[in-house]
Amino acid sequence: MKQRILVTGGTGFIGSHTVVELQNSGYEVVIVDNLSNSKADAVDHIEQITGIRPAFEEVDCCDYAAMDAVFAKYPGIQGIIHFAASKAVGESVQKPLMYYRNNLVSLINILELMPKHGVKGIIFSSSCTVYGQPDILPVTEQAPIKKAESPYGNTKQINEEIVRDTVASGSPIQAILLRYFNPIGAHPTALIGELPNGVPQNLIPFLTQTAIGIREKLSVFGDDYNTPDGSCIRDYIYVVDLAKAHVVAMERILQDKQKEKVEVFNIGTGRGLSVLELIHAFESATGVKLNYQITGRRAGDIEQVWADPSFANNELGWKADTPIEDTLRSAWKWQLHLRETGVQ
Repeated sequence: MKQRILVTGGTGFIGSHTVVELQNSGYEVVIVDNLSNSKADAVDHIEQITGIRPAFEEVDCCDYAAMDAVFAKYPGIQGIIHFAASKAVGESVQKPLMYYRNNLVSLINILELMPKHGVKGIIFSSSCTVYGQPDILPVTEQAPIKKAESPYGNTKQINEEIVRDTVASGSPIQAILLRYFNPIGAHPTALIGELPNGVPQNLIPFLTQTAIGIREKLSVFGDDYNTPDGSCIRDYIYVVDLAKAHVVAMERILQDKQKEKVEVFNIGTGRGLSVLELIHAFESATGVKLNYQITGRRAGDIEQVWADPSFANNELGWKADTPIEDTLRSAWKWQLHLRETGVQ
């Protein structure tokens, strides 16, 4: 019998790609999503890619009774991948209480419900934002957790502590915290990708929307940072590579391969690219010129961060190896697909 996995936020950008990889690996998937930053037709597109339709429940993870009902409806869930969260740095600075309510309450509900319904383990969708601006680059899992630069980053730090404290209290669950760097790109079929509601808060959807003419110009937030070209540096990871990391992490939990009850892995490429380098790589990969302008710095942004992913490479047997040009071409192919299908 297929093992049943619950994916919260499973119609979102990373969630939908992870559902595809889970189904391709033989898992049965139940998606929970409140559709606050995604659309239900992602379920149709997942089915088109894999030939399997995942179960879908439109539920807010902050609603304890509704989540309890999901576990009752789908007995035997063995693992959870928890993506559901508000995730924009800039917005979190403007709406901190919304971020604390959404991101903390949703996790607390799930951790309370796991022992009740016999769920073995959880993979928590964390972020490199927990490191703040690291003293040493590339950043390893042993780097100190610094004061968060934004409420969004703070919710990731607090949630990691909530998971650790829950496991330490004797709760019969295991956990893996995956600290993502910057996921970009889209599935090679161009059937799923990053499609935020409204004006994109993340770089790549804003970039591709500018390239196709939806947005007038792309703003580069600051060119006066202490980096080679003055723009911020990030570790951009292909979303399909990231999704595959969740599959191997879930196998690790379910096959009792964990060495500690809570494990942490950096999920990145190990390569830092500046915003301006990324723009030039996109232009080179697609042949499309971008209209961009340099503007002032944005509140909450970290100057530079990229991963040392060697622990995940060695321990999980996983590696992000898709070239950045291929990743950016996949994002552009997705944008073209949205235009062709009349979505935007």
